[in-house]
Amino acid sequence: MRLRLALTGVVVVLVVIALASGRITSVTFGKWVAALLTLSIFSFLYKDNPVYKMAEHVFIGISAGYFVSLEYWNVFIPNLWSPLMEGTRENMILVVPFALGLLLFSRFHPRVAWLSRWSMAAMIGSYAGLAIIGALQGDLVAQIRANMIPLYSPESIVALGNSQGATEIFFGLLEVLRNPLIIIGLIATLIYFFFSREHKGGFGVVSRVGVWFLMISFGASFGYTVMSRVSLLIGRLHFLLSDWLGIIP
Repeated sequence: MRLRLALTGVVVVLVVIALASGRITSVTFGKWVAALLTLSIFSFLYKDNPVYKMAEHVFIGISAGYFVSLEYWNVFIPNLWSPLMEGTRENMILVVPFALGLLLFSRFHPRVAWLSRWSMAAMIGSYAGLAIIGALQGDLVAQIRANMIPLYSPESIVALGNSQGATEIFFGLLEVLRNPLIIIGLIATLIYFFFSREHKGGFGVVSRVGVWFLMISFGASFGYTVMSRVSLLIGRLHFLLSDWLGIIP
């Protein structure tokens, strides 16, 4: 352990001397740090190792520090501390959230740790209420409104009749079938989640159709997630091969 700390200290001193003397620039140093951390994360593909854990701890620590600094300067100072320092009567109500915030630190003392429950209860309750309102307005109501559609679109039928070539006819047919598929999928999915009646006979057939629509939806969501992760991987590989090594332009 002491040897690791000594080596780390030597490396830090050498880097500081190199930066101060101008032998390496801050941009070059940043590229090397980013590249080494990226390779450290990639080392987990082989197996769990101390290098990966070190990079993981650095990432979590920097993220937590950045988040705390961001919340302090963008939330606490302008929304709570500065209005309180003005001393106006209208801002005195902010003493309540300030006191609740201070009570959170009572968790560090076992004898008065129970006081933090008041702050946690207020915070969880307010956030839950806001989340419910946001989910209803931004998700539930929007989805209900989006599914209030006609069975078919006359414009799509006219476009299908004017289509020329197999490709245009194919996509025109898909456009005609879009609204019926959405309506059938919506009804079948809702019936699948209707558990007051046993899923047998025609009711069971419709519920199984709803399962197929759910699986297609989950598969599309998972595929989109994988695609976004692959794009992140491509970005890191491009950084290593282009910005760091200069192998590719």
